[in-house]
Amino acid sequence: MSDLKITNLHKHYGAFHAVKGINLEVPSGEFTVLVGPSGCGKSTLLRTIAGLEEASEGSVEIGGRDVTYARPRDRDIAMVFQNYALYPYLNVKDNIAFGLRARKFAEPEVEKRVARAAEMLGIGHLLQRFPRELSGGQRQRVAIGRAIVRDAILYLFDEPLSNLDAQLRDDMRVEIKRLHRELGRTMVYVTHDQIEAMTLADRIVLLRDGIIEQQGAPLDLFERPENRFVAGFLGSPKMNFVKATVKGKTVALADGTALPLPQQSKAKSGQAVLVGIRPQYIALAGPRAAAGHARVPVVIELVQPTGSRVHVTLPLGGTSIVADLAAHDVSKPGEKTHIDIDMTRAIVIDPATERVI
Repeated sequence: MSDLKITNLHKHYGAFHAVKGINLEVPSGEFTVLVGPSGCGKSTLLRTIAGLEEASEGSVEIGGRDVTYARPRDRDIAMVFQNYALYPYLNVKDNIAFGLRARKFAEPEVEKRVARAAEMLGIGHLLQRFPRELSGGQRQRVAIGRAIVRDAILYLFDEPLSNLDAQLRDDMRVEIKRLHRELGRTMVYVTHDQIEAMTLADRIVLLRDGIIEQQGAPLDLFERPENRFVAGFLGSPKMNFVKATVKGKTVALADGTALPLPQQSKAKSGQAVLVGIRPQYIALAGPRAAAGHARVPVVIELVQPTGSRVHVTLPLGGTSIVADLAAHDVSKPGEKTHIDIDMTRAIVIDPATERVI
């Protein structure tokens, strides 16, 4: 059963076409992440699902009920906003309870739900504090608590972690994922951060310019992108793209380097292509290259340590690419070495259509 069904949804702001015929179904209990660059339409889509924006065309169904023109309060949703949206004059307990009291829940039920939410989020000791007395992470927990006490069919998150520092974002991702597992409810989460999308989602829906470019399990999009945009958006460091020409069962780069053509590619001999290689599939060369791998001599251009790993910039086929190596594999720019490229994991792109072939 689908808790959310969107059919041919359009949203116009005057002459600007923000959402362009979106079709999407979210099964009951799934954690779906809408991700994409700024201006792609993801927040507009979420706000239209919530009823905060009115659809120009198409329909929205929640729990099998058409709510396209229903008020937000009548959609059986709970929403967590980017800016927390807490009432400054209410303490934590009353902020969490506000929606329940507005819906005339009996006070014993309010107390029970608030206590449960506070326990799940680890904020029981903060119930008497006011928002001004809380850190950013604590405020976000309160905002999430206010949503989960609603016991809604659908939970919507609009970039809830974007105002937090890196460590708090990591902590809150864990909390939200744990919360989804415990509640078992359907969640739709908007972010521009592809790391958030990869770590949280059961399914990623990647948008660009108001349309869905690709959707599926995180590893499906990471390992089997359908076009250059999807390949380049997901992954950190991002995928490398190198110009090449197909020659039989190899791809020839501009500097004469020949790499094995990935077996899954349908590119034809003589065709100009882009070869996509993820930094994670480049390593220092061992004694012997495995089948489908290529050994290439290089000179290190730039070294960026990140702790347990190091991001190394080096030349390949007239293009600077990035390799994700172990921390002590290389030490300084100018170092000469050999790399091993796993071409079984590479993709080949038609530069005219930007589709993977």
